[in-house]
Amino acid sequence: MIRKTIMIVDDLPENLRLLAEILRQGGYDIRAFPSGELALRGISMALPDLILLDVNLPGIDGYEVCRRLRADAGLTNLPILFVSGLNSTSDKVRAFNAGGIDYVTKPFQPQEILARVKVHLELKEMHDLLASRNADLSKSVAQQIRDRLDAQVSTVVAMAKLTEHRDDNTGQHINRICALSRMLAGKIHEVSNCNRIDSLFIDTIFRASALHDIGKVGIPDKILLKQGPLTSDEFEIIAQHTVIGWQTLAEVVETYPNNAFLNMGMEIARSHHEKWDGSGYPDGLAGDAIPLSARIVAVSDVYDALRSQRPYKEPFSHARAVDMIHEKRAVHFDPEVVDAFGALSAEIDAAYPNLLQSLNESETG
Repeated sequence: MIRKTIMIVDDLPENLRLLAEILRQGGYDIRAFPSGELALRGISMALPDLILLDVNLPGIDGYEVCRRLRADAGLTNLPILFVSGLNSTSDKVRAFNAGGIDYVTKPFQPQEILARVKVHLELKEMHDLLASRNADLSKSVAQQIRDRLDAQVSTVVAMAKLTEHRDDNTGQHINRICALSRMLAGKIHEVSNCNRIDSLFIDTIFRASALHDIGKVGIPDKILLKQGPLTSDEFEIIAQHTVIGWQTLAEVVETYPNNAFLNMGMEIARSHHEKWDGSGYPDGLAGDAIPLSARIVAVSDVYDALRSQRPYKEPFSHARAVDMIHEKRAVHFDPEVVDAFGALSAEIDAAYPNLLQSLNESETG
């Protein structure tokens, strides 16, 4: 059994000796200090299991020592018992207000000291055990929630990928959009210290950008897979994939209203075809009225479309795709996102062929 360590703080050597003798007989290790300043230094080096603290000390008194200890979040549960010759009610109230949990009046009885020390050490052990079990329970519950959320995310993303396979038989478009969007969000945060973007935003857009075209599930194949140019009526129909995706996710959000992944997915699904100058669809939003997540995915989506082979076109080079995106800066695209894209240009060019591989590695790493 590990022996408990008791700190004694008293300016009178005879009191230190008496308390030390009593406590050693009780099976405790002792650390004795004649002043509050020395006691505070001692605690900074090694934490005792319990403190017996005199009120009248040279320099800072026992009340101030106790207050300083309680100000440390890591010491809020350290048992501090005042031992004093002051026995008025006001003295005791002041001691408890400073953070003491008990008050022993001098002259004290050895059995009383040992009994109170034992009780408070046992209470601390019970508190620490309960806190540990609660922490373990919280971790277990949190892991269950994460597992459930991961399952939900995987299901929704799988649905999005099934939709993608209808008009992209490579099956890699979503993966590249996710990777590119995460890179852009990270660069915006790095360059501009954007307070709208943090690690949670970056992680969420990495997942939620997969939902950008989930609404295409509601578009007829004869329009979605048409080889030639679309008529104006056909374009109006295909443009509805933004609203269909938003409505689909909105129904799920009713069940999980605080799910960041789904809420950002709704933003992206509806608004990734909006344009900075207000000429996009479905709502004609302009500038900062367009959700930031959608503005980021808009650049990722267009870049990947330009780089990809389609039945109606050959893939553009990285340089040509970059030029085309920069030509639409502050017209189609958010200038801040385009600037981040430009800063990442060389990195994107080098990484683009392997974005699918890097994505898979990040999910399993």
